[in-house]
Amino acid sequence: MTTYRIAPSILSADFARLGEEVRDVVAAGADIIHFDVMDNHYVPNLTIGPLVCEAIRPHVQVPIDVHLMVKPVDRLIPDFAKAGANIISFHPEASEHVDRTLQLIRDHGCKAGLVFNPTTPLHHLEHVMDKLDLILVMSVNPGFGGQSFIPEALKKIAAVRRLIDASGREIMLEVDGGIKPDNIAAAADAGADTFVAGSAIFGKPDYKAVIDAMRVQLSRV
Repeated sequence: MTTYRIAPSILSADFARLGEEVRDVVAAGADIIHFDVMDNHYVPNLTIGPLVCEAIRPHVQVPIDVHLMVKPVDRLIPDFAKAGANIISFHPEASEHVDRTLQLIRDHGCKAGLVFNPTTPLHHLEHVMDKLDLILVMSVNPGFGGQSFIPEALKKIAAVRRLIDASGREIMLEVDGGIKPDNIAAAADAGADTFVAGSAIFGKPDYKAVIDAMRVQLSRV
């Protein structure tokens, strides 16, 4: 039986009370805290860095999943590992040597992931499946929260699921972008097991109600 994980993205949280926000969303049933890092270079937005990761680390026991939308990427990996990240993922376009970057993440004690934009081909996976703990399929173009789910991403999720199953390894398959209770089942049916949701959760008055609604949909897959 598949284990499903809900990973609220703090990109949509109230940054004036971030510690309280992450505590509240974990109490509401979140399995992972998703941490979006943008550099206004690789993506057209600027968000948060290692100091914020370090600040929220004492507030939650669940894993912190750091998604690096930065280029170059290697310089920041040790800082986020030190700040308390448990999972660090990056885009293959942001690294000159993908295998080396994955090994760098693992050398610093974190799980390693690769992220695929809507039009990024999956051939980057061919020679690194043995170093992966997570594969993240973007169902929006990265850079901003609140975007609508791109249906074509379902085909990519299904393709990644086939690769994971063929590898025989336990690799999380995460989807990020426009995930809501009304489409989470379709993403799960395609093969995803970890679901990033930002404004669908933090934008609502009752976090538990949204997460519970997502789990109801997942129970029907």
